[in-house]
Amino acid sequence: MLSCQTDSYLQEKQVTHDYDYHHDLDNNDNFSPDGKWLVYDTRTDSGGIAESAKIEKVNIETGEKKVLFEIQNNEIWGPGAGAVSYSPMQEAVVFIHGLANSTKENPYQQWRRTGVIIEDANPNVPIYMDARDVTFPFTQGALRGGTHRHEWSGDGKWIGFTYNDAILKALEDSTGQKRNLRTIGVSKKIRPVNVDKNDENISGEWFSALVVRVVPNPAPGTDEISHAAGDSWVGTTGYLKKNGQRQVARAFIGVIKDKNGKDVNEVFIVDIPEDITQPGELGPLEGTKDDFPMPPKGASQRRLTFTAETKYPGCTGIVRSSPDGNSLAYMAKDENEVEQIFLIAPFGGKPRQLTVHDSNVSGNVRWHPSGNAVSYIYQGSIMLCKLGDAPFEQRITKLTPPTNPAPSNLVWSPDGKRLAFNRLMLKEGKAASQQIFVVEVTM
Repeated sequence: MLSCQTDSYLQEKQVTHDYDYHHDLDNNDNFSPDGKWLVYDTRTDSGGIAESAKIEKVNIETGEKKVLFEIQNNEIWGPGAGAVSYSPMQEAVVFIHGLANSTKENPYQQWRRTGVIIEDANPNVPIYMDARDVTFPFTQGALRGGTHRHEWSGDGKWIGFTYNDAILKALEDSTGQKRNLRTIGVSKKIRPVNVDKNDENISGEWFSALVVRVVPNPAPGTDEISHAAGDSWVGTTGYLKKNGQRQVARAFIGVIKDKNGKDVNEVFIVDIPEDITQPGELGPLEGTKDDFPMPPKGASQRRLTFTAETKYPGCTGIVRSSPDGNSLAYMAKDENEVEQIFLIAPFGGKPRQLTVHDSNVSGNVRWHPSGNAVSYIYQGSIMLCKLGDAPFEQRITKLTPPTNPAPSNLVWSPDGKRLAFNRLMLKEGKAASQQIFVVEVTM
């Protein structure tokens, strides 16, 4: 049983109170660098991000709201703005922006979006982060589709994202063969990337490259993957290699095929070179008419987990790294077929089971900034599990009472003293809406 008592739950503070729309944290990095503001989007149940016309922030002490970005005359089909994250180093946010020419017939899509940066001091002045070039010949440093789930690295020098390709989506539509695959890319502020201007193309201020190789039909029993997502940065500044150097990397979930040809989710890592402007051996950075942009020279992906041949194969969730980069947290079934949190080193090896619950952990795994504990959702409550060798019951604390629906979208303040989350709230006469709550945590 849990060591905590029901009267020891943390006092929840509701920060937002407008029940006319959602305040969606979306499991991103939503705290401002000074820990005073939380940024969110205003997506709808019916239209999702496409119908989110605003990016806002709220002061966690006063409840004051400020609009950072607003799309005038946004429609249910887009363009839309959402899935926003703060930079850890500057007062600026990055988020999805659908293409400005979105229509009912050609709406916001996974392959029709880009990343936009807004500096707090300059609301509604978009800085287009990744360039988009869908007209041949393509451009080095530009992509050809849609970036999503943008995440600043801990040092603020990189932005990582998931990606879908418009050229390969059109090829899939014309041939009927699977080509619309999700993969992972990164951007770095090396130089602006200018492209031929039209309604589908966008010039960007950062240089972008895809870093993970995906293929439509992985060979069974190999480390080839057909899908890459659930990604995040490894460490605040990468992980420490055995030669003593720090390595920039992203960890993610990749879909392999086992020896029988069945899809299995496994944990992977990709090492990213400091220079992403040099083409690698797989092909051009900008891609071709029938294949993805290829990873830069020095990018190296490798598989860390090997659950495919176990009794309960598969890994889930967003792979989250400890701040020092030494441990990657993910979810998988234990020997009792219960979904638990496991830890693995960026070099691989035998995973360590962190949680030992009697029923499934729900997800929302986030590391405390100290690296000494992990928060997550279990049976409708926010839990905190400390690392260490003490018995499991002594390492866990239930922070909030169980509720249905459960809290979601956990995010820690930079100093680790506050934990923010969403609750779906009902108010008489209105549809349920996502509101933002904060609890103060003493470690």
